Amino acid sequence: GVKDGRWTVLQLVEALGFCLENTDPRTRGRGIQLLSQVLLQCYSLLQEKEVLHLVLFYESRLQDHHLVIPSVLQGLQALSMCEVLSPGLAVSVLKAIFQEVHVQSLMQLDRHTVYSIITNFMSTREEELKGLGADFTFGFIQVMDGEKDPRNLLVAFQIVRDLIAKDYALGPFVEELFEVTSCYFPVDFTPPPNDPHGIQREDLILSLRAILASTPQFAEFLLPLLIEKLDSELQSAKLDSLQTLTACCAIYGQKELQEFLPSLWSSLRREVFQTASEKIETECLAALHALSACLSRSVLSSDSEDLLDSFLSSILQDCRHHLCEPDMKLVWPSAKLLQAAAGASLRTYHCITRSVLPLLLEQYTKHTQSSQRRTILEMLLGFLELQQKWGHVEEDESTLLSLQAPVCSVVFSALTDPSVQLQLVGIKALTVLGSLQGFLSSSDLELVVDHLIRFTLHEEDSQSSEAAMEAVGSLAPTYPKVFSGRMVPRLEEELQSEREESHHNHGSLRQRCLQALAAVSTHTSIVRETVPVLLQHLQKVQKGTEARNTQDMVSVCQSLHRVALQCQQDEEGCWYFHQTVVPCLLAMAVQAAMPESTHTLPGKALLEEEVLAAMIPVISAATTHLRPELAAQSVSHVVPLFLDGEVSFLPQNNFPCSFQPFGDGECVEAQRRLVALLMAFICSLPRDVAIPQQEWLLQELLALSCSCNCPFTATTAAKCFAGLVNKHPAGQQLNEILQLAVNRMEPSLAEGPRRMQALTLLLWVTKALVLRYHPLSSCLTDKLLGLLGDTELGPAAADGFSLLMAESPDVLHKGCHADVRIMFRQRFFTDNVPKLVQGFHGAGPDVKANYLKALSHVLNHLPKPVLVTELPTLLSLLLEALSCSDRVVQLSTLSCLHPLLLEAPQIMSLHVDTLVTKFLNLTSSPTMAVRIAALRCAHALTSLPTTVLLPYKGRVIRALAKPLDDKKRLVRKEAVAARGEWFLLGSPGR
Repeated sequence: GVKDGRWTVLQLVEALGFCLENTDPRTRGRGIQLLSQVLLQCYSLLQEKEVLHLVLFYESRLQDHHLVIPSVLQGLQALSMCEVLSPGLAVSVLKAIFQEVHVQSLMQLDRHTVYSIITNFMSTREEELKGLGADFTFGFIQVMDGEKDPRNLLVAFQIVRDLIAKDYALGPFVEELFEVTSCYFPVDFTPPPNDPHGIQREDLILSLRAILASTPQFAEFLLPLLIEKLDSELQSAKLDSLQTLTACCAIYGQKELQEFLPSLWSSLRREVFQTASEKIETECLAALHALSACLSRSVLSSDSEDLLDSFLSSILQDCRHHLCEPDMKLVWPSAKLLQAAAGASLRTYHCITRSVLPLLLEQYTKHTQSSQRRTILEMLLGFLELQQKWGHVEEDESTLLSLQAPVCSVVFSALTDPSVQLQLVGIKALTVLGSLQGFLSSSDLELVVDHLIRFTLHEEDSQSSEAAMEAVGSLAPTYPKVFSGRMVPRLEEELQSEREESHHNHGSLRQRCLQALAAVSTHTSIVRETVPVLLQHLQKVQKGTEARNTQDMVSVCQSLHRVALQCQQDEEGCWYFHQTVVPCLLAMAVQAAMPESTHTLPGKALLEEEVLAAMIPVISAATTHLRPELAAQSVSHVVPLFLDGEVSFLPQNNFPCSFQPFGDGECVEAQRRLVALLMAFICSLPRDVAIPQQEWLLQELLALSCSCNCPFTATTAAKCFAGLVNKHPAGQQLNEILQLAVNRMEPSLAEGPRRMQALTLLLWVTKALVLRYHPLSSCLTDKLLGLLGDTELGPAAADGFSLLMAESPDVLHKGCHADVRIMFRQRFFTDNVPKLVQGFHGAGPDVKANYLKALSHVLNHLPKPVLVTELPTLLSLLLEALSCSDRVVQLSTLSCLHPLLLEAPQIMSLHVDTLVTKFLNLTSSPTMAVRIAALRCAHALTSLPTTVLLPYKGRVIRALAKPLDDKKRLVRKEAVAARGEWFLLGSPGR
């Protein structure tokens, strides 16, 4: 009635008069409870005068019997949310609560109500509450003192944060406020199992830390507490103290830290020198970094002491001498401490490197062993990497610049050392030096490039060669002229030279040249130099007659692919690469597909599946990042090439006959293979690029995928068709094309010589529709499910479920702008797994394996958390799949069960007897991959509860002795690991 406006709240109060004035506290409590519940729903309808009367009524009731208080607080909570609350009432309510209610004697929910009232008033009546001065802070301290419930603590902590952040007066109660909150530090809270409130220990830790690190006024109380906890034995207390100290440094100044610096440094140093915990070491270094940064920020008055210098002097005094110790025991801890301080500011960096760098250079010269030199160079590298934070080397105060000659000398000497590990550190150091603009002279740069060329081309160790390639890629954008002027010509020369070497060596050098040309192409000006060299080499290989043609072509394509990926983020480089490379590759492929070329060896090499498969990612990567208007310009040439034979845009376009890949006749068989390149281009276009003659193109692709005798061509045509269908706007045109596809597939699937081609098309079209949640996808999936019972196509249809669920490398993925909806796998699972299970139970013995294989493929690609929730219903079927003789089913099932053993041990332990038997049987499988997977699962079994496993321990250890003598090393390795875990099962401390 109050909500509808038929009654006012004051009328309700009058109606409740008998209850509200009753001498029995329980009756009074019920009356006030009803009134409060009405107010909680209707507070927004109240008038200002009504609110005034209600506040006065409720305040007076705070002195009532303790049974009434919870309902009174509920009513005040409702009133605290009223916008029409008169000025002064908020203060009046809070004073009454502070004075009349002993909050900590109330139940948890009622205490929470008090915190809610305070929170509401703080968000709407801030200025009024601030008028109370420090009395408000003192009142809240009394309210919160002794709170233990984590739900209430989170709210109380937020109130304290607001008190400090919004500048409420703390007055003489700073220490009391600190005490009432710091008593919870460090937080010791473990949420009960199945806690419905979901409060985690981390929530309380972060909330409390936000208070402790919110004001410098707490410093004199907090820092001694942190030092005390740092010296305790409890790991969690140490971690929490270090993280809190780091947070405090963001707001503290020199004044707050001064008294405590020696003790803080002593504790941090001790922990880094002595701790076995990597976490604690990391947090100590972060805290030292924060302390140094805090002291660097502090603005000094002319008469105050410079604490930063004295603090850094202490660090240098305690760490520097360890760098010279011959046994090098404390070298790394000392270096880490020095680097943590040096990384805090440019000033700390100069102060520490001025003392440390000359010492490290001296130590490098003094030590002759490669391992010691490597340690010293790694430390030097750490300091060099810190310089990168400040970019340009300042001439006036940089220690590094004054040590340019000895630093370069040390790094160059590491590059010529026989130790590969020292070389690797030298290459890293070279990269860092190169990134410091103005550090390397032009002669040094030339020497750097020469060293990198030597490593990339002639270094036998692959690690050094790969590291040098990476360094080339990092430095080339900084020094494009040096690399394009010195490295690219040298690589081109090596590539063209036909030295009298053994074929193996020459092939290896050629391979490295191609990789280096790709590695150096990280700047547009260099790409303009390297791409013509790579294309020229590809044309040369195409005309050659060597037996290695195929592999050489694949290598060039791999290099071009790497260049394409490196160009993608640079608009100019991307367009240059696209308009240079794509027409050239298409021209070479068209030339190779001409009738007169196909009978010669070189022509055939370019049309081989391996080479075309290597060209696909090049064209795809060159297309995905094009701007829509540039992509439209390109598509207007490529589609007419394939549909109309329009070759005018290709370089060297003087072909002996027309290019008609969708035409008839045997002579176009080779040309049809190039549909793979059309697929690479057209399926990588942005979705908003219009494709000319799209309906005609779709019809030609559909016809080719159903009628072509070559499996490679039929598959690429099907993939291309699916890629276009996936991006096609919904509507009548798409429905007609899909109906046409279904009409072509159904007769071919039923009978005839091209059933496999029809199945391939069905799989790719189904995938295209499943990804975009198209309504027809369920109909096509049902056709696939029906084919699992087919003795001829069943196994291939089962494998097709892997294709539906897996990420496709060349089409139908997000990278090529396909329409991929989130959680499509979960949706496919929900819609189809019940049908698979039903089909399995109703299938004949000769096709049951097909259903199991399809099911294991679906489960294998499902996110693990989803799989764990569905596990109880599917586990019996998975265990049955392990008895299947098909090795693909066995492998898929084992790889599906392995993570489940680790993530759902309680459910899996219910079937431990079956699991042990099945896994041990499969360790004798004739297939190596199955033996390895079974041993991994036997190993993972040890994550189940020990009490469940102990009865099987002897049996498993005896059974795992056999694979220890397996003829394959990888099987023996897994057997050793698994058997070792089973031996340790039940040992103390496990």
